[in-house]
Amino acid sequence: MTHQVHAFEPPERFVAGTVGPPGERAFFLQARGGGRLVSVALEKVQVSLLAEKLEELLSEAQRRFGVELPEPVAAVGDNDPLDTPVDEEFRVGTLGLAFDVDTATVVIEAIAVGEAEVEVELGEPDDDDDEDAEDEDEEPDEDLDRLRVRLTPEATRQFIERARRVVNAGRPPCPLCGQPLDPAGHLCPRHNGYHR
Repeated sequence: MTHQVHAFEPPERFVAGTVGPPGERAFFLQARGGGRLVSVALEKVQVSLLAEKLEELLSEAQRRFGVELPEPVAAVGDNDPLDTPVDEEFRVGTLGLAFDVDTATVVIEAIAVGEAEVEVELGEPDDDDDEDAEDEDEEPDEDLDRLRVRLTPEATRQFIERARRVVNAGRPPCPLCGQPLDPAGHLCPRHNGYHR
């Protein structure tokens, strides 16, 4: 089976966004450019970690290569919803980040979930296969679909700010236990299971 590489170098628009009401949101990365629109599904925690790691990557690029970075964005310039239709190309299993020194751009690669990842998550650890498992984890399967996006440091900062706002726009946390509050309340462990 052939795989597809959806490359946007650079995209007209690259954002993290959601579909659905708080508590039932589905998270997506969406890239648009050259008359194409690609949406890939991922988990909320992946969006949060992507924003965090992109910030670290920019700081490291500045420290090691002297790349001039724009100031952190105070307000999101692109606060529009995801472009429609939001058709999921694949579910993201692995995210890869790199900084291209020659072009001073950030490369983000979202790779589809593969069979090996499912086995690793569901299978039990086997002490005899430690060396084989390390070899498999070193390089994601080349036969998996992927979304590759190349961004300037300024566009990366804008993506980070929007991604953080999208993650934080969900249900507010309970002041006692930190779990998300549904509109009807929730069973708070701090109140011995009484509704809060």
